[in-house]
Amino acid sequence: METELEFKTLLAEFLIENGISQSEFARKIGVKHGLVNDWLRGKAKPGFDSLRAMVKAFNVPAEYFLCLKDDYC
Repeated sequence: METELEFKTLLAEFLIENGISQSEFARKIGVKHGLVNDWLRGKAKPGFDSLRAMVKAFNVPAEYFLCLKDDYC
C-alpha cells in the first residue's frame, strides 16, 4: 500500500495546480493567511469548518482534501 499524502503536500499541490496563492485560498475559505501557512508547514491541520469551507469554495469533493480515494492521493 502506498503512503498517503500528508495534508500539507496535498494542499501545496492543490494551490500550484490551480494557480491560487495562499492569501487567495485563505480569503476564499474565510481563514487568516497565517493559518494556511501553518497547514502548509505541517504545524497544524484544518478542522471540520475549514474543510467544509474548502469543499464549498472550490467545488471539490470532501474526499479530495481528506485523501480518501486513490484518485486524489
